Amino acid sequence: MPEIYGNVSGLGPQAHKSLERIYRRRVSADRITTPELVRSLAEASRETKRQVGALVHRSGGVEYVVVGTATGLMLPDIGRLRAAEGRFRALRLVHTHLYGEPLTRDDLTDLTRLRLDLVAALALDSEGEPRFLSWAYNVPAKEGDAPYRVTGPSPIGAPEPHFGELIASLEQEFARRGRTREVAKDGRAILVHVGSRRTPGAAGRARSGLSELQALARTAGVEIADTVVQLRDQVDARFVLGRGKLEEVILRAIDLDAETLIFDQELSPSQASGIAAHTDLKVVDRTQLILDIFAQRAESSDGKLQVELAQLKYALPRLGTRDDSLSRLTGGIVGRGPGETKLEIGRRRARDRVTRLERELKQLSKKRNEQRRRRVTSKIPVVALVGYTNAGKSTLLNALTGAGVLAENKLFATLDTRARRLRLPSGDFAVLTDTVGFIRDMPKDLFAAFRATFEEINYADLLLEVVDAASDEREDHVTTTERLLEQLELDRIPRLRVYSKVDLLGETERSCLALDESSTLFSVSDRESIQALVERLGLLLPSSPAAYTPEARESVV
Repeated sequence: MPEIYGNVSGLGPQAHKSLERIYRRRVSADRITTPELVRSLAEASRETKRQVGALVHRSGGVEYVVVGTATGLMLPDIGRLRAAEGRFRALRLVHTHLYGEPLTRDDLTDLTRLRLDLVAALALDSEGEPRFLSWAYNVPAKEGDAPYRVTGPSPIGAPEPHFGELIASLEQEFARRGRTREVAKDGRAILVHVGSRRTPGAAGRARSGLSELQALARTAGVEIADTVVQLRDQVDARFVLGRGKLEEVILRAIDLDAETLIFDQELSPSQASGIAAHTDLKVVDRTQLILDIFAQRAESSDGKLQVELAQLKYALPRLGTRDDSLSRLTGGIVGRGPGETKLEIGRRRARDRVTRLERELKQLSKKRNEQRRRRVTSKIPVVALVGYTNAGKSTLLNALTGAGVLAENKLFATLDTRARRLRLPSGDFAVLTDTVGFIRDMPKDLFAAFRATFEEINYADLLLEVVDAASDEREDHVTTTERLLEQLELDRIPRLRVYSKVDLLGETERSCLALDESSTLFSVSDRESIQALVERLGLLLPSSPAAYTPEARESVV
């Protein structure tokens, strides 16, 4: 017996027969619909008092018959058919509207979101007879234009375009457009910031948050197709930005060939699943984006383990809901009943992996403690570079020590802790260590995983706080750094603030910063500023042994 999808509760035998007859209809390649299919859909709607639709394959057969409510239709899961670039689903939707209304917003959303060949609506009169036909299809729209074209309503039987030729030409145009568009390594994405308009300075926070999200996306290798900002009274509990706005964003993503939505906040498990259920697009939040960057950038075994641990802890509560259909019987004691589901097995394995990673990180922590013990024994002072990500810490390390570590204009360009020796004007040595950069709202799982690395700073005699003087968010970066140092209980250590990239400032602003005697200015292109910083470090640091012994040299990695 053919399956009827959708709202079938309460339907009688006669209604079921009318719906099943729809499966017998065929539509030729040159037609949008046929008189026979129109009559069958209208008859089924009269019997059910509900909208009825048929998803017709390009070959002419009816693949799905769907029943909705009096005002709407919920389509079944039609999978990911014909997923090649530029292709549609090879399915068109022909359905009834009981009150003579034209194509609705939901119809157009289904058309674009599911990439259907075409959506057609049969407008019925008060007697349930078909009177008009409206249809719409996807088009490669320019910026600002709708990504679809609507035709009608036209009287039933009016001339129609050749369906097969129309769809073939549209697919060719979409494929050509896709080939000529430059695609980034990890695809195209739309960035979304949702904030509360009740928060003081909400507009400014939105701009700065979106600017940082753009920098994170570029670091991750994502091409930014568009940005969306919405200020609401309160964030939607399920969809974050509200269902209507979400549909607009989905339509925009389809128009721009974007594959991903990146949200500038951490989504709760229910929000992530709610948005994902509403679209085929990949849904990523700020935390996932940062974790992905860390996974790309981590080089040492220590860093890789810390990133994997953070990813597992983030993913555990998001592994989905229980599904008894996946249950299987297990042998042994306490093996009765449904047993463990695949989901439960996945969670257990993830928890076991978390335990193993934590154990391995403890072992690595012991090695770091041994290195620190040798440094303490050698009495060599330690200077730790701290600050916001991309403030210029690695550049400063290279300028002072010639370390040659990677220094890029990207967020989190380097993650692994590095230590290099620095010769002071007195001839003594100091150890200069570079740590992972800070960022606002650092994901708590990532912060916990890297806490052992941050503890390297505990043994420093001086903190060198690097601030990007040319950044518009300079004060916010300083505030974030101070807050994180307090959380790590490192605010007790003496600190010298270094303003980097001062060559990008005007003379007036540079002079204002120079008035702060507790800080110093630095530019990699100015050798005098480098020398002045080294001399100031020599005055602030305790004396180190004049002889740089082999044992001390081994303690610096």
